[in-house]
Amino acid sequence: EMLATRGFGGHHLAKRFECVGMSHRSPLRFISEVIGERSEARSYNTVAFERDEDQGRDSGVRIIRLNQPKSLNALTETMGDEFTSLIDEISADQKTRCVVLTGEGKAFSAGGDMQFLLDRAADKPHNNAVIMRKFYERFLHVRSLPVPVISGINGAAVGAGLCLAMATDIRIAAKSARMGVTFCSIGIHPGMGATHFLPRLIGHQSASKLLLTGDLIAGDEALRMGLVSEIVETPEEVVPAALALARRIAAQSPTAIKTCIRTLRNKYDADLEAALWQEANSQGLCYNTGDVDEGVASIKEKRKANYYRD
Repeated sequence: EMLATRGFGGHHLAKRFECVGMSHRSPLRFISEVIGERSEARSYNTVAFERDEDQGRDSGVRIIRLNQPKSLNALTETMGDEFTSLIDEISADQKTRCVVLTGEGKAFSAGGDMQFLLDRAADKPHNNAVIMRKFYERFLHVRSLPVPVISGINGAAVGAGLCLAMATDIRIAAKSARMGVTFCSIGIHPGMGATHFLPRLIGHQSASKLLLTGDLIAGDEALRMGLVSEIVETPEEVVPAALALARRIAAQSPTAIKTCIRTLRNKYDADLEAALWQEANSQGLCYNTGDVDEGVASIKEKRKANYYRD
């Protein structure tokens, strides 16, 4: 059954997901410490945290789960605030060697929240540009982690959801996971680094095709393009595969790993700020057109958008 997804940049053709809590738990042995269960840690509602244990010892790997499965882990301002705080907590932990980021339930993240998009359509372009730039910053804060981050794409990663995955260092995906940057399909300019990260990962021509058509691709095609480094057969295998790689990285020299990941990110971050403001300004303009209204209506009505003008 097909269902329009909820996020801005996350729309038609995504599989309907039956969101069940903790259905994709790793069979590997680890200690689960959801933030809030420890008295010294802040309590979170939209994100969850786990420490990985390997043969009875802390492996140095930390697992972050986007934890709003009923909304397909739609990215909201509230989640962004909690995500930022959690990133800061993990960064302060000197024992952290590598991080795995994944989604709870059947999706990695279907994109931004629809109500957020509707609120932007009612605001002014200048306000929207500033608001969007702040929105990006909440989730791109993942790049401030001083250790490598691996995205375990267990299900749909669409729009801003895929942008979050692209902001990490390595991506492993389920063969069935659907990925795409579908912003233009709902009447808005791509955002959250889509136009910056995607061409650098898969090349200008392939990135242009995905950005301009809003096409969704599955794991096999994402691997062929270079969007992900590895695919596994089932969603249940994603976190174990990501953990296995994370443990290998965590076993390396911590100083060498931290300095290497900073050098690698510096190359990508050189023009990132300018790209983000260009995207934010462009989205600010798009929100005030009839195209966004039509795009939102098409999602709600589960039909193809009609952008032709009489």
